[in-house]
Amino acid sequence: MRETPEIDDARAQAEHVARTSYGKLIAVLAKQSGDIAAAEDAIADAFAKALEVWPRDGTPTSPEAWLLTVAKNKHRDVAKSAAVRTAAGSLNDEEFTMPQMTTATANSASAIIPDERLSLMFACAHPAIDEHIHTPLMLQTVLGLEANDIASAYLVPGATLAQRLVRAKRKIRDARIPFIIPQADEIAPRLESVLEAIYGAYSLSWQEAAKSDITSDLASEALYLAHVVSDLLPREPEGLGLATLIAYSLARRQARLDHAGILVPIDQQITDLWDLLLIKRADKLLARASSQKRPGRFQIEAAIQAVHCDRARTGKTDWQAIAALYDGLLSLAPTMGSAVARASAVGQAYGAPAGFNALATIDRSDAESFQPYWATLAFLHKLAGDAAKAQEAYNKAISLCTDIPTRRWLEKAKKTGL
Repeated sequence: MRETPEIDDARAQAEHVARTSYGKLIAVLAKQSGDIAAAEDAIADAFAKALEVWPRDGTPTSPEAWLLTVAKNKHRDVAKSAAVRTAAGSLNDEEFTMPQMTTATANSASAIIPDERLSLMFACAHPAIDEHIHTPLMLQTVLGLEANDIASAYLVPGATLAQRLVRAKRKIRDARIPFIIPQADEIAPRLESVLEAIYGAYSLSWQEAAKSDITSDLASEALYLAHVVSDLLPREPEGLGLATLIAYSLARRQARLDHAGILVPIDQQITDLWDLLLIKRADKLLARASSQKRPGRFQIEAAIQAVHCDRARTGKTDWQAIAALYDGLLSLAPTMGSAVARASAVGQAYGAPAGFNALATIDRSDAESFQPYWATLAFLHKLAGDAAKAQEAYNKAISLCTDIPTRRWLEKAKKTGL
């Protein structure tokens, strides 16, 4: 049977709220009971009821508050904590009607959600929870990502990750882990996991941006959450650093793909397509973070992006500055990705031999299946004028690439020698 416009509109409204408010709703509901899984079930039932009721009665003025009220009713029913069903009726009641929202109720969610959501994230990062599940747990509960999508990013089977997530939620419930922002002496170890989750959400949106509009919402949500952290913890410069890093990256999103869906490297992007106002905002955030003189990974990564974005003003990229910043990043947070990026920057700044020397610091066996390594090796061979070796490295990089826009760029680079 063909769906009516009312059903289509209701589904669109529900999908929008799911994308933008899922974590907020979970945070408010789970804090009351400490049971994340039960909160997720109640929210899922509320969305299902919305698809039944909204086409008939119309979308409520505050869909988020409507869903929260219905989910709370369901949560109380399941917990048998109320002697009498609420006036809104049971979720199984065929005569279910739209809950009446007072002004206070309609505004309550937006008034308390930022603190509640951050409290949920800190609960997920509690030391009693396996540290390897901190970020995936936050990605699912706070940002609503599916276990399979998270698992693919972590290269583990979806079923395995789903089991770990269930165990972590049960641990939070059974251990009665409080949904609070911890005291200053407990902030640091948990803050790192919280920031990693926010950055992970943004990274997933960046990788999947060509697939759907949902990812752009996720990217904006990651920026919002980074700002929530920096506003509530203004003396933690890494929160500011993360907000800065995401802002710089978001400012360039309109330029990262060309009309054919091919990746455009940052130094080749058309700066007229960059959001200069967002870049100025990021500049101010970076200055605030730097003023605290406690450098960290996200601050240095943001500073690298700042140098790239300065090309909009100067017309050129200061590769020497970028190479120096990668030196600092590797001293604080050494990763293969950063080492490869440094080698590319060194090659740009000082020539192919210096780039090869930088790349030689990476164990070739470790880099065997790392696509950026081979792409950088191809670039350096091209820079050195060795077309044959560049072609070999491009072939290897292409064989390892699973991201379509990046693969297209590698194929273009191989063909044209760009």
